[in-house]
Amino acid sequence: MSVTEPVIRQYEAYNAHDLEAFAACFSEDFIAYRPPALTPSLEGRDALYAFYKEHRFNNSALRAEIISRTALGNKVFDHEKIHGLSDEPIESMAVFEVENGLIKTAWFFFG
Repeated sequence: MSVTEPVIRQYEAYNAHDLEAFAACFSEDFIAYRPPALTPSLEGRDALYAFYKEHRFNNSALRAEIISRTALGNKVFDHEKIHGLSDEPIESMAVFEVENGLIKTAWFFFG
């Protein structure tokens, strides 16, 4: 399995608002960070599921656009534009760490 496969699957599920398929791309002990904060913004697949159910996939305008994707070792770097969270798209860099075919850790940087 390529390191990019779970990232591609989560991206497709994100844009389809398919919560089950989206959550299935992440490990049970998934952790998300939003630097510069040092503490996690989400811990665990269940927390991820609840957050996206309540705060993202209930927004029909939500979609991501990939500007570029780079893989380095077990990390995938997605430069994205997120549509639907504000009047203008939000530019971000998502860094996904993949272990055993699932996303284990993610860092979300916003411009």
